[in-house]
Amino acid sequence: MGHLFERFAQSVASWAGRPPAFVFALSVVLVWALTGPIFGYSDTWQLVINTGTTIVTFLMVFLIQNAQNRDAAAIQAKLDELIRSLVDARNEFIGIEHLGERELGYIRDRLEDEAGQGPRSAHAGIGRVLDRR
Repeated sequence: MGHLFERFAQSVASWAGRPPAFVFALSVVLVWALTGPIFGYSDTWQLVINTGTTIVTFLMVFLIQNAQNRDAAAIQAKLDELIRSLVDARNEFIGIEHLGERELGYIRDRLEDEAGQGPRSAHAGIGRVLDRR
């Protein structure tokens, strides 16, 4: 079932990001709006669009999250391979995405310090570049 869901989620997420999906959604809203006078702008008429959009939004959250999780895992695997393939790279960085926020913050701070861009000098160079404009 997991494989079937992944294929379905990928297909829907891919289709939802294309112009035909937007045109379809816009058409549904326009048809709904044009039927307002026919139904006297009743509570039921309003409930139809409210319920429909709520259901679609609720389901799309899960489908899009699945696609984002897969994309993030693929990017991490690619970055891990780059780290592994570089001679001077520190292999200890492979898999750090599994660490907690505090540990990742500590590693980030240490790397910035090593690069000479600790908290006091953070982004001073960028400020100078922006001041030139």
